[in-house]
Parts: sequence; C-alpha cells; structure tokens
Amino acid sequence: MELFEDTPASNAHEFTVSEISGAVKRVIEGEFGRVRVRGEIGRVSRPSSGHLYFDLKDERACIAAVTWKGQAARLSTRPEEGIEVIATGRLTTFPGQSKYQLIVEEIEPAGAGALMMMLEKRRKALAAEGLFDESRKRPLPYLPRVIGVVTSPSGAVIRDILHRLRDRFPTRVLIWPVAVQGEACAPQVAAAIQGFNALPGDGPVPRPELLIVARGGGSLEDLWGFNEEAVVRAAAASEIPLISAVGHETDTTLIDFASDRRAPTPTAAAEMAVPVRAELAARLAEIRARMMRAAQTGNQRQRQRLADLGRALGRPQALTDPARQRFDLFAERLEPALRGFVRARRDRLNALPLSLSALRAMLRNRREALQGHQQRLPLSLARLRQRRAERLADLGQRLERARSRMLADSARQIARDRAALDQFAARLAAGAARLLPPRREALERLDRLRQTLGYRETLRRGFAVVHGPAGLLTSAAEAAQTPRFEIEFHDGRMAARPDTPPAKPARKPRQPKGQPSLF
Repeated sequence: MELFEDTPASNAHEFTVSEISGAVKRVIEGEFGRVRVRGEIGRVSRPSSGHLYFDLKDERACIAAVTWKGQAARLSTRPEEGIEVIATGRLTTFPGQSKYQLIVEEIEPAGAGALMMMLEKRRKALAAEGLFDESRKRPLPYLPRVIGVVTSPSGAVIRDILHRLRDRFPTRVLIWPVAVQGEACAPQVAAAIQGFNALPGDGPVPRPELLIVARGGGSLEDLWGFNEEAVVRAAAASEIPLISAVGHETDTTLIDFASDRRAPTPTAAAEMAVPVRAELAARLAEIRARMMRAAQTGNQRQRQRLADLGRALGRPQALTDPARQRFDLFAERLEPALRGFVRARRDRLNALPLSLSALRAMLRNRREALQGHQQRLPLSLARLRQRRAERLADLGQRLERARSRMLADSARQIARDRAALDQFAARLAAGAARLLPPRREALERLDRLRQTLGYRETLRRGFAVVHGPAGLLTSAAEAAQTPRFEIEFHDGRMAARPDTPPAKPARKPRQPKGQPSLF
C-alpha cells in the first residue's frame, strides 16, 4: 500500500441533514400550499396539551394529521375514529421523524366509514331482538367465591386484574386464555363464555359466580372481535353475571351493551367484582363501636337517674370534711419530715466504707458468671429456636384452619350484621338528634371558660413571663445570675441576656414563688 493515493476530487456540494430537510420542507409546502383530502379517520389521540393527532387513510395509504390546540377548539366537526371526512389544510414535514403530515384547519363530514356503518347496522339489529334490554341484566354477586376471567394470559390486563383483586379482597380466579384480536378472537371468546356456563356446580372445577371479559385499549380494528355477533349472543345468553372491560373508557364495543355491567378499564372491572376487605372489617368494627356506644348511653342514662335520686340523700362532703382537715394539717409537716429523712439517708450513705478489694472481687465474680452464661448461650439458643420453629408450624396449621372457618362464617356474619345495622341505625339516629345539641353547647361553654382562665389572655393585656433554664424567673436577682433566659409575650418568645445585675434587688417587692414576673 502506498503512502499517498491519488483520489479523484469531487466538486459536488455537501449538504447537511438540516439543509436537506429544509429543502424538502420548502418543496412540499410550495407544491401543496392548501389541499383538501378525503379519507377515513383512523386512531385519534388527544394528549393533555390540547393538540389532536389522528390518521387519514383509505384502502391503500395513510397520512398522519395534526390539529393544533388553538384550531382544535374551532373545528365544526370533532374527529372520531371510523368516520369519513374531508380535511382542509396544508402539507408540511416533521424533520424530527423524517415524515410528512397534514396540518388540518377544517374538517367536514363525508359519510360514515365502512366499519362504522357495519357496526351501527349490527347494533340496531341486535337491539331490535332485545339483547341489550335493561330487563335482561342481572345484579352482580356481592362476594363471589370464584371469578372467571376471559382474556390473554400474556398481557398486562390479567396482571392488573389479579393485582387489584389481591389488594381489595383475595378470591379464587379461573383464567380462560383466548386471543384478544385477530380472526381467532371472536370464536375463542364466545367459546370461553359458553364453557364457563357449562361447568357443573359440583364438578372438579368450580363454576364461577362472576365472569370478566377483558382486553386493553386499541383501534377499532383491534377491538373488532368483541363486536362479532357470536360474542354478543354468548354474553347475552350467559347465566353467570358478566362484566365487560374491553378497551379504555372511550372505547365502546357491542359486548358492552349485552353484558350485565360495563367497566371503563380492566382494573375498574376488578373493583366492581369485589368490595374492599379492609373497608368491610372497618364497617363491622364501626358497627360494634356504635353498639358499645349505644350500650354506654343506656348506662349513662341509668347513672344519671341514680344521681338524680341521690340528690335527695344527705351531703357526702360532710363525711369527708374532718378527714380533709386532718390531711391539710399533716401536709404542712410532710416537707420538713421528708427533708430530714433524705438528710439522714445521705449521711448514712457517706459513712459506708467502699474498699477497692471488695470491688475487684465483685467484678471477678461477675466476670466468671458472665463467661458461664456465654458458654451455655448457644445451646439455649438452639433449643429455643427449635421450640419456636415447632410452635410456629403448629400456629401456621391452626391459622390455616381458622382462616377456612372464618371465610365460611364471614358471609353468614355479614348478613346478620347488616340486619343488626339497620335496626341500630334508626335507634342511633334518634339518640344522636337528642344528645348532640346539649353536648355541643356544653363544649362551647367549656371552651369559652378555657380562654377566660388561660394565662395567655393575661399576656395580651401587656404582661410577660420570664423563662430560665430551670423554670420561671421570679426575681431580678435570679435573672442576674442566669446567663440566658427567654421572655414570653402573647405573640411569641425572644431571647434576652442581662447586661448588669440589678443594684438593689432586695428593695423590689417579692412575688410569690411560682408566679410569673410582670413587665
């Protein structure tokens, strides 16, 4: 290989990517300044920015279209998937993705699309047969023991449903895997609904008490399998209550009209299927608490009646007045006696000899005892661990048996509690109407008394409280000996530090100990 190779020089201009993109943009916008395009609207996207993104298509091609936020609010016809329209606008390019798109300024309806026309015709024919009547729809079971789900086992829909059921009320779920789009979708979904209904009640596979037909969002073509007549008839003929959760909230299929309940999303279908177990438990606890309060209210009325009757008896204070007087006399001598007792104990403690040899002997004995405990500790831990493991296994078995009994008794208990709740609701409503007004008036009186007796009302009249590290400061001498203290006003505290001690603190009138200083 030679060090220098002769290569022919090229005189062609080198364009940048931006220059090429700009040239293509100018050519397309110059040739198609304003155009009218007829086609069927495909997928429509409405992000939070307010812009509209959709596709215009026919049998051979598809053009991306966009309407900006300001123009979208002035459109006479809102774009909907499946309708045929005449869009007026201008062609331009989007260099970021190397594609061209139509900036739509006006939309005029040009007729319904073929799929939408077929869908509307089928909906009217099935509605005329009475398959969508409200009288055919059945209520959903309150606590289904087994739920059947018809969906794809590999999608995110089944995970969302199982996760929501596990969070709200864990129950048994049977999954019938089907294709959720394409030619195999309709016959598999219809066969799944019919298969669940054909299960015997006492067979090896439990018969579901509720069915959920679910699929994620998609275009009209993706969801077309749930518009087939076989699926709609299978849903209408189902003896098991059925929830349809096909697509997102804006997607509507014919199975939604034939089902007993339509859910906007698969997660919402799981929320419709079962209640929240924690809320049920809280409701039962609330009912029990209200029962206890009702019982306490009855006892309180009896107690009040007893107190009213007791007013006719003699004054009880007359029996305790002599003992109270003796208590006051002994209280005056209590403090000196306690101080003398503490002083005697302190002197006795100071007189006790404490030798260093005794301390060393005690430490040696404690060290030997600690070493003995350390040697026995591994064996004790092993025995303790074995006993705890056996006890844990036994508790696990007992817990599993108790859980089975609790699930069996919960339904009966809920029915009994519901009947009791209705009875207590009327009684508690009447009791609340009688008790709440006097209790509210008493609370307001106590609050006004609290505000009147509080020391903060005194601070609002111009007084202040001096706080030291060990408590309130009640004299100038104590303030002078304190390095830092705080002064509390009615709207907050401020730190202060005395510059010089007072000249003659003895002449200042002495305040009772424990009372705040006034400024």
